[in-house]
Amino acid sequence: MPFYMVQGKYNPENWAKLVGNPQDRTSPTEDVAAAFGGKLHHVFFAFGDYDVVCIFEMPDQQSALALAMKISASGSSTTIKTTALFTQAEAVAAMAAANRAADAYRPPSA
Repeated sequence: MPFYMVQGKYNPENWAKLVGNPQDRTSPTEDVAAAFGGKLHHVFFAFGDYDVVCIFEMPDQQSALALAMKISASGSSTTIKTTALFTQAEAVAAMAAANRAADAYRPPSA
């Protein structure tokens, strides 16, 4: 199954809830992934533009999109960003495909 990184930024109201009642959000995040046939691999809190980074394994793009929509629709986050991830084997296969099509693209010329 394909992997996806979902990054989210909590809204101030939900930060207040988490600070007022510290809780591990792993189980609800596992549940929403399972609802779409996927699996949560990791949940990380982070510095920077996003507060939470999750790594999911999802059956397909549609299920990954539905997952992101469900999380976004909950209102808990102000921003959701989903990134498709590729294993080393998938990247090497893509490199080989690009190599086979080496003459198919010509860059702009002056």
